[in-house]
Amino acid sequence: MIEMLEHLTTECRNEETMRLDQMDALSLLEVMNKEDMKVAHAVKQELPSIAKAVETIVAAFKNGGRLIYMGAGTSGRIGLLDAVECPPTFNTPPEEVIGLIAGGDQAFIKAVEGAEDDRELGKRDLQEIQFTNKDILVGLAASGRTPYVLSGLEYAKHIGAGTIAVSCNKNSAVGKIADIAIEVVTGPEVLTGSTRLKAGTAQKLICNMLSTASMVGIGKVYGNLMVDLQPTNEKLIERSKRIIMEATGCQYELAEAYLNKANGQAKVAIVMILTNESYDQAMKRLEEASGFVRNAI
Repeated sequence: MIEMLEHLTTECRNEETMRLDQMDALSLLEVMNKEDMKVAHAVKQELPSIAKAVETIVAAFKNGGRLIYMGAGTSGRIGLLDAVECPPTFNTPPEEVIGLIAGGDQAFIKAVEGAEDDRELGKRDLQEIQFTNKDILVGLAASGRTPYVLSGLEYAKHIGAGTIAVSCNKNSAVGKIADIAIEVVTGPEVLTGSTRLKAGTAQKLICNMLSTASMVGIGKVYGNLMVDLQPTNEKLIERSKRIIMEATGCQYELAEAYLNKANGQAKVAIVMILTNESYDQAMKRLEEASGFVRNAI
């Protein structure tokens, strides 16, 4: 195992930070910032693979499938974070985008020792959510060799599901299993082996892309407006009204009135205003347009 780690760029020492413990605060932060700037460029190199992944996820959604993130430690937490943001942002059912972390939900706030090394656990966690060949599995592993993620990807492949691997090392073990390998080389960390830093940032950027672009692909967005958000608190109710105003050019009072008429659904309110039709007619238009506002007006 030590031999394997030696060849991982995420485990190498960073020549720029060999004297990290001797730097003053500003110098340390400057070098961290300099290293962080490399992350977006590294992600850019993988955009073609990320685009393929998005197309695969969109196709799965349209076929009634789900997006499942799977990871251990930081990687698992990043997947969970992306998953839990989808319902309020895009009005998706909680079971449509799921984050699995080695050790279960409790591992989000406290490390569960040894869970990531349990190869049976990955398969078992997928079986517990009734993972099927309609679903898409995104395995997140900075090192690219996490047993929990490897076993999950192997099981997904075995039952014929689509698989995507996100890692921060080239020629990764997870990448060799998956249909699509997204391998972002972020290089040695400022703090050797601490992949919650650049590698974690890269994985967060990629998850942002996968979920957001996929939701755009299934009609959850009009222009650059999140027209399917859930107005579950005062801030989001007001945001819904502003979205209606931006999309239709109407005044605040009208946006408020139509949001109420549309049972709190900004998307429906927008179609009602732009087509001057009833709630039922707007709902029918959206259904025929597969949820795309632009095709419903």
